[in-house]
Amino acid sequence: MLLISDASILIDIECGELTSAMFSLPWQFAVPDILFEEELAERHGHLTQFGLISKTMSGDLVAEAYSLHQKYIKPSVNDMLGLTLAKHEGCQLLTGDKALRDAAKELNVEVHGTIWLVEQMLLDKKITVEVARVAFQRMRDSGSRLPWNEVEKLLTNTP
Repeated sequence: MLLISDASILIDIECGELTSAMFSLPWQFAVPDILFEEELAERHGHLTQFGLISKTMSGDLVAEAYSLHQKYIKPSVNDMLGLTLAKHEGCQLLTGDKALRDAAKELNVEVHGTIWLVEQMLLDKKITVEVARVAFQRMRDSGSRLPWNEVEKLLTNTP
């Protein structure tokens, strides 16, 4: 299964030092090539060594993303590129951005966030609850804006 991610999810995972665990899940992770170059290449370019795919988007898909950006003005153009790619590939989108999540739902694109991704690592026994707790604290300390009550529910309810 292929998952398309926005930059914030990948940055959260890196801040939490969960990169290896994420890429050990049985999925492939990708981002639009433009998003990779503009938001990730300089400080997070090494993610390709873990398996992150930078997917080239055709001119038609880029045009579709710009068209969507006219309708959904809150998410960035790069966010719309990710949504367009997920829609085109028929796969799920990873984002924590509320406006992007809302747009994805309107376009019938399944969407998940950082908490769901960490939950998958827990369910697949890639990490323990204690590792997740420390990771979420690192994310919080770095300024991540997760719904912390949902984080606590996950940590409390996971055996």
